[in-house]
Amino acid sequence: MTNILKVFEKKYPSITRLYPLGQSVQNRTLWVLEISDNPGTHEPGEPEFKYIGNMHGNEVVSREILLHFIEYLLEGYNNDAEIRKLINNTRIHIMPSMNPDGYEAAKTDDGSSIERCTGVVGRPNAKGVDLNRNFPDQFEGEEKKLAKETQLVKEWIDRVPFVMSANLHGGSLVANYPYDNRPDQRSLYSESPDDDIFRAMALTYSLNHPKMHLNTPACQGDNFKDGITNGAAWYSVSGGMQDYNYVNSNCFEITVEVSCCKFPGANTLQTFWQENKKSLLEYLKLVQTGLKGFVKDKVSNKGIEGAEIGIVGRSHPVRSAKDGDYWRLLVPGTYHVKVHKRGYFPETKIVKVRDGQAASMDFFLRQNGEKRDDLQLAEVKEKNGKKPVPISLVIGLTVVCVISLMLALALVIMIVKKYRGDGNIKTEYSAIDSEP
Repeated sequence: MTNILKVFEKKYPSITRLYPLGQSVQNRTLWVLEISDNPGTHEPGEPEFKYIGNMHGNEVVSREILLHFIEYLLEGYNNDAEIRKLINNTRIHIMPSMNPDGYEAAKTDDGSSIERCTGVVGRPNAKGVDLNRNFPDQFEGEEKKLAKETQLVKEWIDRVPFVMSANLHGGSLVANYPYDNRPDQRSLYSESPDDDIFRAMALTYSLNHPKMHLNTPACQGDNFKDGITNGAAWYSVSGGMQDYNYVNSNCFEITVEVSCCKFPGANTLQTFWQENKKSLLEYLKLVQTGLKGFVKDKVSNKGIEGAEIGIVGRSHPVRSAKDGDYWRLLVPGTYHVKVHKRGYFPETKIVKVRDGQAASMDFFLRQNGEKRDDLQLAEVKEKNGKKPVPISLVIGLTVVCVISLMLALALVIMIVKKYRGDGNIKTEYSAIDSEP
């Protein structure tokens, strides 16, 4: 796989960038191939998208079809106007394998073909951690220890302003959307604030697949209407990656099961690619829908980073990126959009979102005299990507330290005055000290 990705980068240097997220437990590289007309740069106003495969190392179809998809996009750039437009206006990141150690374990497994189809050898990472149960979860109180691969992908999600994503798996044939979990951990429907959007995303993948959307079960035990399901309604999963994306970033992610057999024979892979090609492309195109624009300072015309773009009636805002650009996935309809940031007067506008290309709406905020809460000023960021410390906490601790210092100084002064003011004690000690 590494050699294939390097060949792609060498063959298409003007539209690709191969970069490592880091190393797995067994020191294999987690590679990402970026496809863009300006690789290596976040272009203001351009959405960022990602595909991740092979999170479970023994679910190999996702890894193979993503390699085919990369080749399809790169070859199409110079001879397909639709693909060229998509690459010129989207920053695409593709990670064929999130769990290369698990893949190596599965590849060398000598089990029968049936065991390789349904088994679990290579599913976790090299330390036995299921990566799709390892992300911080909104319904779990205590923090869990993150696997090396989980930490790398988490930091990637936190760092890059992704708009949309899909995580590809194997073992079934269905598009699964948030939430994956519930407060009571029961396997019942768990609706997110953007349930309609997630259903539309899942249907886009399913309806463009020749088998997934059919109401006759594709895999034994499957029973999914239109080939989609709410995650928790299927079975409750704690620590899933798709929920982490949605709850902790701007990124809307679904999980797609692309094959009944987890590790099928190599002679079947071309068929899987053909079945998923249209779905992968149509799903990617959704990143250009909904609502987009910039949030800027009305006086300076500079972009405002970290402004919240909220949809009235939905409790899930997104935040503007460093240049003030934002993207907000929405299904067609009329929305009241409210934008606010500390230090500015909020602004609300009505926008109509239609099918196809995203509606464009810019916001120009006026400062209100309050101390601005710019991310660079509002947080003291620790090194090594650790969680930033709020400025209010820093100020509070500083005040406590100053008061403590003043009290200690006052106590010292009182003690000094007491001993200096007692003449008898001073004379007595002077007399003792002066004796030979």
